Amino acid sequence: MPHLLDTSRTKPIVLIDIHTHTSPRSDDSLVSPEELMSQAKRSGLEGICLTEHDSFWPPIAVESLSEEYGVTIFPGCEVTTEEGHLLVFGLDRYVFGMHRAAFVRELVDRAGGAIVLAHPYRRVYREGTALREGDYGDLIAQTSHHPVISLVDAVEVLNGRGSKEENGFAAELSRRSNLKGVGGSDTHQLTDIGAYATEFAHPVRNVGELVQEIKAGRFRPVALAKGCGSLYIERK
Repeated sequence: MPHLLDTSRTKPIVLIDIHTHTSPRSDDSLVSPEELMSQAKRSGLEGICLTEHDSFWPPIAVESLSEEYGVTIFPGCEVTTEEGHLLVFGLDRYVFGMHRAAFVRELVDRAGGAIVLAHPYRRVYREGTALREGDYGDLIAQTSHHPVISLVDAVEVLNGRGSKEENGFAAELSRRSNLKGVGGSDTHQLTDIGAYATEFAHPVRNVGELVQEIKAGRFRPVALAKGCGSLYIERK
């Protein structure tokens, strides 16, 4: 059973969708930046991470969009590597060699950034082989020892485009690997927005503070929409 959010808490809370895509910077997204910002506000989100596929937003464009819609925006990137997809925060451009996770880690460390392993289940079982709830067997053991696990700061355990079984796999991987889990919508279409997010215990006002909180582990994944099948927390 999901745990309910403790409404007696007095610490400031920041609710951020840590994984989104917009068109045309992500060519598989059907959502414009304007649509994303508008729907994010209606969903009660306080912040949005723009994590386009292998593409970074210019800082001036992020600032302009944030001011226009009154939503705090944190620029990032979903980097495609041979070892999996990484949500990267702290870098500002794509450079040759980022198809290898170890190289991405080197760049992120130099920049003082953070890395989240996105939807880990997509790279660990054969296409067409369905995961059954709680029946992950050797896949979890194999994945928890994969080299990429040692290169990330957190794991995406609630993904808006993942099934209950796939998110369950990610949650178990998070536990076995001793890595905290985040939540994100992985928005590609309008109906994705407002499913899952990450709740931070401390205020997060910029990318530097976002990185600081991720590395400190002061966050937890939340389900915003009813019927999401959250393995963690339902937010009232």
